[in-house]
Amino acid sequence: MDTTSGLKIGNVSLGVYLDTYYGFNFNQPKSKQNTYFVSSNQHNSFQINLAYLDLKYTDKRVRARFVPAFGTYMNENYAGEKGGAKFILEGNVGVKLFKKKKIWLDAGVLGSPYTNESAVSKDHLMYSRSFSAEYVPYYLSGIKLSFPLGEKITFYTYLVNGWQQISDVNNQKSVGTQLEYRPNKNHLINWDTYIGDEKMLSSASDRMRYFSDIYWIFEKNKWKITSCAYAGMQEVKDGFISGNSYKMWWQANFIARYKIKENLSLSARIEYMNDPDNAVVPYVFPNYYNLGFQCFSSGLSLGYAITDKCLFRLEGRFFQAGNEAFIRNNGTRTETEFQGFANLSIWF
Repeated sequence: MDTTSGLKIGNVSLGVYLDTYYGFNFNQPKSKQNTYFVSSNQHNSFQINLAYLDLKYTDKRVRARFVPAFGTYMNENYAGEKGGAKFILEGNVGVKLFKKKKIWLDAGVLGSPYTNESAVSKDHLMYSRSFSAEYVPYYLSGIKLSFPLGEKITFYTYLVNGWQQISDVNNQKSVGTQLEYRPNKNHLINWDTYIGDEKMLSSASDRMRYFSDIYWIFEKNKWKITSCAYAGMQEVKDGFISGNSYKMWWQANFIARYKIKENLSLSARIEYMNDPDNAVVPYVFPNYYNLGFQCFSSGLSLGYAITDKCLFRLEGRFFQAGNEAFIRNNGTRTETEFQGFANLSIWF
């Protein structure tokens, strides 16, 4: 998440963010939802995707952040959480362990390091999220240790409850790492890993999950470019005799934005998601055998900055799946889908 906030009073800062949208899916699903996505996923409806209040406290040795939020994104992405946890985008406190060294220990609900996109659309080149962001944790619950390895490299390590879990579901802990490299002001290269036991009631046969992603962000003059690739492996317990097997999945994307004018920009994205065994992408047709998920997507987005804190965007997005992965209004399956969005976001 963007760390800037609006109003500052001493060590406390207060920010507000509101992301509204209208989405239309040309397959017109009866569910009124865009399958496979939690962000901006409502069809033919004016909605709030994400609205939050950002409270931060910063001192020389202590920092804290609390971000309560609501919207269609929160409803979908936090459906498995209980009670008030459903409304916590972030909530953590950090301590600088040494006076003269920038080593911080943060604990609580943390923003995820995985992939080059977060839940906050204003920080990204396209309005809608890539497949990459939708199928990694948007948040983590646990502790994070961060320390610089040099002027250009920072290392982070995480000990968390699990893959996007505020409440631990299996009494096991997972480990993540993040290596952030900034060779100069124009480039950022980030490498992440995740290892954890994913056994839970909803997926009793799942065992260890191994995941790694790498992304690159470049910005110079009128251009901003980003690309992300990742791969994962899910261990599955098949039975006492047959032993365990592994499901693999991978993804790659490329996004570019060009500033036509200071307040007008055009962005484009291409991406491919391959999950042949539905390890992370859910299977949505229960009356058919597991067909896996392989899908190419492309999109264009036109952005107009009304002010430096208000952004309007129009976006079109096309999907071509390797099988009939989408559903029409009449219940028939199809290989293609087209989605359109109009978005207005404001922050202060």
